[in-house]
Amino acid sequence: MFLQRRTPQLPTPEEALRGRPTPEFTVPSRHTVLGNPLVGPYPDGLEVADFALGCFWGAERKFWQTDGVWTTLAGYQGGYTENPAYEEVCSGLTGHTEAVRVVFDPKIVTYSELLKVFWESHDPTQGFRQGNDVGTQYRSAVYTHSPEQEAAVAASREAYQKVLTASGHGTITTEILPAEGRMFWPAEAYHQQYLDKNPAGYCGIGGTGVSCPIGVAPVPSTDT
Repeated sequence: MFLQRRTPQLPTPEEALRGRPTPEFTVPSRHTVLGNPLVGPYPDGLEVADFALGCFWGAERKFWQTDGVWTTLAGYQGGYTENPAYEEVCSGLTGHTEAVRVVFDPKIVTYSELLKVFWESHDPTQGFRQGNDVGTQYRSAVYTHSPEQEAAVAASREAYQKVLTASGHGTITTEILPAEGRMFWPAEAYHQQYLDKNPAGYCGIGGTGVSCPIGVAPVPSTDT
């Protein structure tokens, strides 16, 4: 007998779980690898980027291993439920995807370079899944914090789509939206730097093997 799996589908705001006004858990104060605070406010001169590329355990490690990244934080974003719990997100009834907040020094690593890590670390053509991980919580997404970030994402998506198409891959399904109005909710303590605490733990993300040509497509100017 085969189990009938419901096709993943994003809930409407009316269908989503209501959540709660305050979190049910506390977030650790510091990053176990980088040693810096997890939650802001962050030092002047640093910038914030939000990415979702499948299971946030492996996704977070990709970014904390990148030079110029000051801290990373696993969490939930893009949905409706306030202060969600992991089990609620996995139910598909929050609308959130598993995301990673990346705080970086733009003097050391550019946002475009972080986009290259993002695109090459997963398959952005899979819709509501990433490999064997199926569900709306595994969808690919970028939530932008400025017009400059929005322009950089658009340019990199266009450039990467060209090389993906030439390599026989499908259409990019990555959700690209402003972070404003899409609160980043930190995940439970055991999710933070999970693969540092559990080096042999599960890592479900994997790229297409196609290099992203960052720098090939010019980033459109946002000047008026």
